[in-house]
Amino acid sequence: MMESVSRRSFLQHSLKVGAASALLGPDGSALANPPAFRPIVIASGNGLRAVAKAMELIKSGRSALDAVIAGVNINEDDPEDMSVGYGGLPNEDGEVELDASVMDGLTCRAGAVGGLKHIKNPSKVARMVMERTDHIFLCGEGALRFALAHGFQKENLLTEKARKAWLAWKEAMSSNDNWLNEDQAAVEGAAPNGKRVSAHDEQTLQALLRTYGTINCCAIDLKGNLAGVTTTSGLSWKIAGRLGDSPIIGAGLYVDNEVGAAGSTGRGEANIKVCGGHTVVENMRRGMTPEQACLEVLERVVKTTKEKRLLDERKRPKFNLHFYAINRQGEFGSAALWSEATFSLHDGQAAKSMASAYLFKKS
Repeated sequence: MMESVSRRSFLQHSLKVGAASALLGPDGSALANPPAFRPIVIASGNGLRAVAKAMELIKSGRSALDAVIAGVNINEDDPEDMSVGYGGLPNEDGEVELDASVMDGLTCRAGAVGGLKHIKNPSKVARMVMERTDHIFLCGEGALRFALAHGFQKENLLTEKARKAWLAWKEAMSSNDNWLNEDQAAVEGAAPNGKRVSAHDEQTLQALLRTYGTINCCAIDLKGNLAGVTTTSGLSWKIAGRLGDSPIIGAGLYVDNEVGAAGSTGRGEANIKVCGGHTVVENMRRGMTPEQACLEVLERVVKTTKEKRLLDERKRPKFNLHFYAINRQGEFGSAALWSEATFSLHDGQAAKSMASAYLFKKS
């Protein structure tokens, strides 16, 4: 049986972020004439800077779509965030392939790119696909040609840090392949139980364990319009051409002004099977709170995960999947398969990191 959700009562109490409290302007003072809609920005755990930037733009009168894209651009431009944009971890061939999707709740228009190389801001390209084509999804070489045609600059996205991490992974893959690490190169034969990673490379791999995944960001602006974006470098060391849920409208992202917005991070293959982003929004359409809507989809994920290699001894998924949602009333919620997950929120007063609800508690 699934463990009970810690913090459910707290989050339900906190869903309405206090419409009576003063909305602060860009200078920190209370607005004399507060807007009809209270702006909210929610993002994944690595999105504190993103929600702060997005809220700053929303308060200045910019649209939710402008705001969320500008917010995630911070992560896309940051070489230290090794799961997004510049500095993202490469595929198994050592090439960085980026995916992103955007959706405007006012028009329900959307755009996405997948397997995009050499362009560090796939979220901007996804928006261009939405606004300048009759299509929704461009991928691979076609997406690159489209980006270059619209003035995006081609550049090397593989940082030295990501390259060393990829090389350490290659060296540690197997005791039977042709990649040798420093220890193996110094002696004849391979380690009997697989390759032993050198101390330097072990530090690199440990650093990877602390990096976040994909970034998702959704918002409500001063006019009550919603928008969302999800951007990622995808699963590290993936097979070239692999696409996860992030660029798929209805999986990694879905937005509808009449209901709300939802996005995800984590194992994309599990999310695609349940059309998670769309399902969260449809759950809210049927009256669920954002948190309840996220939890219900996670329960579906558990039911649809049958592969033994993905399950622990109690038949629980070994991986994590995390949803983030807001509804048109300004209520918010987030839930993950496993505990100790966090999300980022800006309620118009401050950016904060909050613990997510969950299905299973880590032992």
